[in-house]
Amino acid sequence: MPDPAVPSTPPTPPVPLDALLAREDLGLRRIAGPDGPGIVVHGAHTSEMADPYPYLLGGELLLSAGVHIPRGAGAEYFDAYVSRIAAAGGAALGFGVAPVHDTVPAALVEACETHGLPLLEVPPRTTFSGVARAVWQLMAQARLAELRRVTEAQQSLATAAARPDPVPSVLHQLARRLGGRAVLYGPEGAELAAAGRDQGEEVRAALAELAKVVRPDTGRPASATDAAAGTGLAAYALGGGQGFVLGVAAPQRGPGDHTIASVAAVLLSLLTGEHQSGTGAARSSALVRLLLGSPPEDVAPLLGGDRWRVVHAEPDGAAPDSLAASALGAALGSALVDPDGGVVRVLVPADRTLPALPGWTLGVSAAVTPRDWPAADTQAARALARARATRAPLVRHGSRAAALADLVDPHDAHAHARALLAPIAASPALTETLRTWLSLHGGWDRTAVALAVHRNTVRQRIARCAALLETDLDDPDVRMELWFALRRT
Repeated sequence: MPDPAVPSTPPTPPVPLDALLAREDLGLRRIAGPDGPGIVVHGAHTSEMADPYPYLLGGELLLSAGVHIPRGAGAEYFDAYVSRIAAAGGAALGFGVAPVHDTVPAALVEACETHGLPLLEVPPRTTFSGVARAVWQLMAQARLAELRRVTEAQQSLATAAARPDPVPSVLHQLARRLGGRAVLYGPEGAELAAAGRDQGEEVRAALAELAKVVRPDTGRPASATDAAAGTGLAAYALGGGQGFVLGVAAPQRGPGDHTIASVAAVLLSLLTGEHQSGTGAARSSALVRLLLGSPPEDVAPLLGGDRWRVVHAEPDGAAPDSLAASALGAALGSALVDPDGGVVRVLVPADRTLPALPGWTLGVSAAVTPRDWPAADTQAARALARARATRAPLVRHGSRAAALADLVDPHDAHAHARALLAPIAASPALTETLRTWLSLHGGWDRTAVALAVHRNTVRQRIARCAALLETDLDDPDVRMELWFALRRT
């Protein structure tokens, strides 16, 4: 008997029997047994043995020309023959007409009807090797389509995980790709979020019970499957030991569904757990040392980098929550994330690639040492303001190795800047408005967007600056000198 621990069919995409019957070059004809789209073939096997049971894995289209049929065989022989094929899990029987038999034996047709085994007539012009080749061609096409489906699903799930609402986005994509429902359960078993069509109370209750099977207790499995009301169920324990569980309910389970759900489980594990770029102990130690007065440059080695960038990120939609901030940090490769109101600040090692992310507007500072983190935070805020004003997904702070302004002695430059800007130094709003207005080449609307104020407010502030500085802000030389001074304050 087959080992029950071994799958009854090989792990390859099956071929619908209807697809094989549709091949005009084969000319196959169903003459007995059930029909319908649910009948699939996992391979083709030719055998002229009276009892092919020991040589079948299950799911095959068994091909025979009837050589094994003894002369004068009656209904009892055919019934025993077909019953053994059905017991082995055979998907269908193909009987070749000629050269041994001119027609399919009527007793064989009757036996296939009795045991519910599809019977196909193979015409004389069609060889068994041609049928087998057609099966493998269809399987290769199905395999390629399944790989494409899994790849596209992985890409869409990864994109969803980087959005400002990552958990609902991942669940929505998963439900859409599987054609069912995806649910995130909390540590206490409560349904935290869900996406896809609700499939009824029975399925909902069965999925919640299945989620309990994979709770992070000793000896519990990482995943489990079940079925209810004709719906396939699966539950996946999310990593991190926090007790979160992903539940999936889908009417049909395709070969790639487990892979797609596993990718979603990994992404949700990152979103619901603590994504760390270093050890938790190192981060805790760095925080304690900062609180106790250690300078940032002494603490930074614990976090794993010498030079860093500060990123300010603003979602395109609603204000980000902690899960959205965590997902952003994961996408940028850093766990040092601070959701500050409507803007998320992230401290990222300078060697990380910082791409534009769908659903976010980013401002990125220059690469700096820990001593200059506060200055980099200001750079990132200004870069984000420029990104908002110019509707760019990402703006980087411009830093050049050398410029004409660098030829001036730094002490003299700072003294000149303080003296020139002294009339407006007491008003941070005026100083920042002038800085933003100059950086955007005097654009009233873009400056208003960057500062989140009305354009008339910008006009009033710039007019006030011109009056206090006693200068003409339409003069390009004046603008250049003011920009020089503002870059040094």
